[in-house]
Amino acid sequence: MDRAVELMDMLDARDRRARRQQELLEQYRLPLVSFTMNIAGPVKNSPLIRRGFRLGRTLLMGQLERMNAPCVFQEEWDEATGCQGFYVTDLPPKALKELTCALEDGTDLGRLFDLDVLTPDGVKLDRPVPRSCLICGGPARECARSRAHSVPELQARTRELLQTALNRRDAETAASLAVRALLYEVCVTPKPGLVDRANNGSHRDMDIYSFLRSAAALWPYFSRCVQTGRDTAANPAPDTLAALRWPGKLAESAMLAATGGVNTHKGAIFSLGLVCGALGRLDRGDWSRPERILSEVSAMAAGTVDRELSGLAAGRARTAGQRFYLAYGVTGVRGQAEAGFPTVLDWGLPALENGLAQGKSADEAGAAALLALLARTADTNMIARGGIDAQRETAAELERLLREAPYPGRETLERLDRSFTERDLSPGGSADLLALCWLLHFLKEEAD
Repeated sequence: MDRAVELMDMLDARDRRARRQQELLEQYRLPLVSFTMNIAGPVKNSPLIRRGFRLGRTLLMGQLERMNAPCVFQEEWDEATGCQGFYVTDLPPKALKELTCALEDGTDLGRLFDLDVLTPDGVKLDRPVPRSCLICGGPARECARSRAHSVPELQARTRELLQTALNRRDAETAASLAVRALLYEVCVTPKPGLVDRANNGSHRDMDIYSFLRSAAALWPYFSRCVQTGRDTAANPAPDTLAALRWPGKLAESAMLAATGGVNTHKGAIFSLGLVCGALGRLDRGDWSRPERILSEVSAMAAGTVDRELSGLAAGRARTAGQRFYLAYGVTGVRGQAEAGFPTVLDWGLPALENGLAQGKSADEAGAAALLALLARTADTNMIARGGIDAQRETAAELERLLREAPYPGRETLERLDRSFTERDLSPGGSADLLALCWLLHFLKEEAD
């Protein structure tokens, strides 16, 4: 598809487009938007151009929905001569032209959009204001007539516009999904020992509103993680993790400021931040593949356990995670990340998605995923609150429970919640992994 086309190819494509426009106008007797991309040079289509076209289509569809004028018909062509879209709507032609001009003039990629509006009788409406040049900002028609700018200049500017806009869009999308994942995690109810919509579990210093404030404060961090991954994508994978360390520390400060000093999401800052960094390193088409994302996370985290835990002397252990490694060999979230979060991929995500596919609610599927994770993870929060024996006994109990009932009912979950709360147990590490499950699930939905 990414090949140069000849003048005759473009003339043929223009004629076929005109015939299709006429056919649709005769069939529907309604206004029509004909959408193509303004691409200089002989190569009119590529993965980057295609993504720009799809973004334009998404923006147009969103605005038509907002104006209560959804398409009654739409058709798209993806050819070597470029992407083309035909959209029939009952919005009055003048209002439709105002909308398309606003998209062309007021969005990041608008200068590359060519959104023609045809009235039901086939008249193409003119723009009230001429378009500006890609390069100099002057009248585009005059620059084109005088050939003021070379094709290589126009191609370079086109690539810059596409890459900048799509990178920003990717970062915003991933950050929004990461925050949504945190919100879904805290809202799953009931969750044994954890803050949820019903109660605060084993916690006396936080409630659901603490988590909402914290999640909202972390949106810029997740966006930055994606951009950091994109900026370091050409480097060895561990370089991305190194580049994420300072943004992670700043995110912890933002979290503490939002919650009044309470640690709500420190583990999620690490795990979801790693995933967002991996998304930045990957092609957008890989975002719907959890195994590919977590493989990239594993590559980024390679050597973390050796660097940060191996050779640690007992007297120099500062954190609970370091103490548990020395005492029990538990590598915690570092080991999970280095291994590519296997419990998420093998247990948590399947439990979540199978439950949703069976018609289970977000509460039911989410709680089952949490228990599946807790049954197979040495949760350091559980160890910190109840000791290694309590953690192991609880994991074994839950594994037996899930063999009999993969999706426990509300009464069972409430019983577990009371038991955890009475023993002051809180599976916070598994809750972070549940948020990761939600994020991977949302990324797959986004691609559908």
